[in-house]
Amino acid sequence: MVLGLHCHCDIASVFFFTLCFKMGYFNSFCSVFASSLQILVGSSLGGWLMLLAAIARPEKTAALVGIASAADHFVTWFNSLPLETRKELEAKGEWSLPTKHTEEGVYKFSMDFLREAENHCVLQSPIPITCPVRLIHGLKDEDVPWHISMQVAERVLSPDVDIILRRNGQHRMSEKDDIKLMVYTIDDLIDKLTTMV
Repeated sequence: MVLGLHCHCDIASVFFFTLCFKMGYFNSFCSVFASSLQILVGSSLGGWLMLLAAIARPEKTAALVGIASAADHFVTWFNSLPLETRKELEAKGEWSLPTKHTEEGVYKFSMDFLREAENHCVLQSPIPITCPVRLIHGLKDEDVPWHISMQVAERVLSPDVDIILRRNGQHRMSEKDDIKLMVYTIDDLIDKLTTMV
């Protein structure tokens, strides 16, 4: 079974991410795992959730496919800001980032979201994931830098990790050839896992 986590960075996905953790729904989120092994597919923030779900339920995770995975992204970005700017944003209680993906032209994050996200960062130490991992990222991704997928690849313990960089790929990876690549990658993993059984 393939379980998809499609969470591009928008108000709904930030709410979903916060709901999973701050409000204690992560166990419920993981309960969607069936009795059989799963291939988890996560996009953007969903790629971060995919990693956390695989860590929480290794016995149910057959493989991972991350698409523009945003592991730790907003925490790292916020912490890279000057101290004075961070203090101003904390006092304001909100952080806004420019984007072309919303009508308002910005993503808005509450400081509560960022504080909660800090509790679920995965890139500071080895990531205890040993199943096959495939990471797809566009080099023209303006929202989540492709080097985050490289960091994930370096930190997962699995010996079976492939990184696929799309030279013209954007963050949403929605072009026809991008979608074909994702389908091919999942099909290839299914074949690989089937022959291993």
